[in-house]
Amino acid sequence: MNKGQCKKNMKMNLKNKKIFVTGADGFIGSHLTEELINRGHDVRAFVFYNSFNSWGWLDSFPKETLDKIEVFAGDVRDPNGVRKAMQGIDVVFHLAALIAIPFSYHSPDSYVDTNIKGTLNVLQAARDSGCSRVLITSTSEVYGTAQYVPIDEKHPFQGQSPYSATKIGADRLAESFYRSFNTPVTIVRPFNTYGPRQSARAVIPTIITQLLNGKTEIKLGSIHPTRDFNFVKDTAAGFIAIAETPATIGEEINISSQKEISVGQLAEEIIAQINPKAKIITDDIRLRPEKSEVERLLGSNEKMRRFTNWEPQYTLKQGIGETIKWFKNKENLRQYKSDIYNV
Repeated sequence: MNKGQCKKNMKMNLKNKKIFVTGADGFIGSHLTEELINRGHDVRAFVFYNSFNSWGWLDSFPKETLDKIEVFAGDVRDPNGVRKAMQGIDVVFHLAALIAIPFSYHSPDSYVDTNIKGTLNVLQAARDSGCSRVLITSTSEVYGTAQYVPIDEKHPFQGQSPYSATKIGADRLAESFYRSFNTPVTIVRPFNTYGPRQSARAVIPTIITQLLNGKTEIKLGSIHPTRDFNFVKDTAAGFIAIAETPATIGEEINISSQKEISVGQLAEEIIAQINPKAKIITDDIRLRPEKSEVERLLGSNEKMRRFTNWEPQYTLKQGIGETIKWFKNKENLRQYKSDIYNV
């Protein structure tokens, strides 16, 4: 989806735009929504409808912040609700997705419905309503195990799990809408994002919650794979920087730190900060099937830097410190079930 020379200094002013965020109740989506509100933007947050009337992590926002958000409860799998929710919208950040890899092994149909059909619903509604910007969220998992590093946007795709396969499908749908209908799409590809509010099934919350609940044997799966970690505030800032840059339309762009660390090294760093006496043990149930394990992810952020002024603001040590601090709040910690394996 390359259109040639970028014009880095051309910016879109989001201040007079109505912004729509799907997955606003989730991890990255809630941070993105929060940052957009902090910058004074007009946001409609799309949250997953449920009988508890829960708005996910938005419920943890201060009242003065929440009062500034227009919340719309619906289901991204339903084209009618998505179309209604997107009426009058200028800029779309589509983050709603099923993301847990282990869950995708036994329930792949739900990933097709949410990740592929849900993305199609957003794209079709954006096309019908004439949105000026549509950012579709990808994942570094679409690359599979690195064939070369750093991984740039030309790296081949490998569906090493049903989850990654559905995200590849969603990305290609997004590309097709750009090519077929001139829908102003950008595919945003964050590498491993971490921070406060992250899902319990992710490795960093898994380690931190076990340690803070007094465990001295930290159960993990494979610890030799390497990952490229981004603190969530850097990821949210990256989304906004891309949305503000019209030259990114029709492009696929990594958000990465361009640094890697093994899961084992990461665990040792967190253990050192919380309880140096703890040790890592392998829990077989947490191991991926051999050919499904992504062994190495190290992303190139050259394209992101070329198109925007984005720079990571947090080192891994700083980001881990912020994350541990958040989890040490007992009100936050009690929302996580550290004594079971969260798929």
